[in-house]
Amino acid sequence: MATCRVAGVTDAAEYRGQGILTPLFATLLRDAKQRGALISTLFPAAARIYRKFGYEIIAEYLRVEASSRTLAEVSPPATIRTRRAAASDFDAIRAVYDTWAIEQNGPLSRRGVSFNATAEDFIRSFTGVTVAVDAEDTVCGFVSWHRGEGVGTRASISISDLLATNSDAYRALLSVIGSFASVAPSVKIDTSGDDLARLFLPGGEWKAIGSFPYMLTILDVAESLTRRRYPPGMTTTLQFQVDGHFLPENNQAYELTVNQGWATCSNTGHADRTFTPQGLALRYAGAQSCVNLRLAGHLVGGDVKQDLDWDALFGGRQRHIRDYF
Repeated sequence: MATCRVAGVTDAAEYRGQGILTPLFATLLRDAKQRGALISTLFPAAARIYRKFGYEIIAEYLRVEASSRTLAEVSPPATIRTRRAAASDFDAIRAVYDTWAIEQNGPLSRRGVSFNATAEDFIRSFTGVTVAVDAEDTVCGFVSWHRGEGVGTRASISISDLLATNSDAYRALLSVIGSFASVAPSVKIDTSGDDLARLFLPGGEWKAIGSFPYMLTILDVAESLTRRRYPPGMTTTLQFQVDGHFLPENNQAYELTVNQGWATCSNTGHADRTFTPQGLALRYAGAQSCVNLRLAGHLVGGDVKQDLDWDALFGGRQRHIRDYF
């Protein structure tokens, strides 16, 4: 999904609260839409500033801390071995990320101008990158990590990515990081949502030590819903309208028709179900159910029984964001 990522927004302290961001975002979002961006995302310093432009919190980028000894208790599988990655593994490492990312809601593609590091740059940017390989020497997981300074109670290992395409690879990688338990008692992991890695830990020691909310707004309602993935077994037609969008051309009635995983969304004359732009962003991302949107005032009208169809269409996938910008 073509996305406009927004970062580095600031205004001088003496001019805050005077609405100077409104013309900036009017131009920014309009230009982004004309370039083909269907949605826009950002990490807010204060969420309320961006809600007027249609953004809403749909996920969090997290830093969590776990005990190295807990990771050390994960038994390494006999079917997988680990080794230090080389530059020649770069494409295989990206393929692991791609395999994971395409099945989630939210991850960036890690292609293009924002991800232009060479294979050598990638390897050099970490203390180590460890890959898990199967019997055919195929890379099926990786962990990129930094070894902090010193030893003892304050020493830790910091993990940027820990991803795999099967459970044994997860166990193998966690066991490698756990081997630092004698010199670094804690592991700090950059993650999001309900990380699968936690399911392989024998204990419950996993606490958030940093949280960065992630917001989304829809720039092109019809096209973004047309291009979204849907359950292949569902066939339905749903009508809705949007009211209060910062881009006024989005304040229309729409008809969404889904058939075998494919969809078309186009303008229609009238619809009883009305989303706020924030409500549509939350439902689009799979972040909140329709009943919760109604409780929060982001959805009114329509057949309440049809809420389950909306929930089924837009639910079922995990939300993750693994790159802070």
